[in-house]
Amino acid sequence: MARIAGVNIPTNKRVEIALTYIHGIGRTKARQIRETVGLPPEKRVSQLSDAEVIRIREVIDQGYMVEGDLRREVAMNIKRLMDLGTYRGLRHRRGLPVRGQRTHTNARTRKGPARPIAGKKK
Repeated sequence: MARIAGVNIPTNKRVEIALTYIHGIGRTKARQIRETVGLPPEKRVSQLSDAEVIRIREVIDQGYMVEGDLRREVAMNIKRLMDLGTYRGLRHRRGLPVRGQRTHTNARTRKGPARPIAGKKK
């Protein structure tokens, strides 16, 4: 198991896919990192040398905000919106969808499981 940015990435996957296990790195950034380091697309994490793992770590540390720093920044942005009392901040505070989705039906992911209303009949 290679440990990059505080995350154990899976050893039997291709490097490009394994890097996406790090919060803040998707497929596009993973491909950019792999190309910057100069690895072939079919190379797997288990085949990486120590020097290559160190090079990947350096590239991520220099150019990308990942894991703890990214989570902290996102949380601070949400907290700022809530403190300012913006519409988006109020939606975050109430646990409702923030980006204009309908809430009459759907939105169960944000709102949680449906709660029955007492005394309501068909």
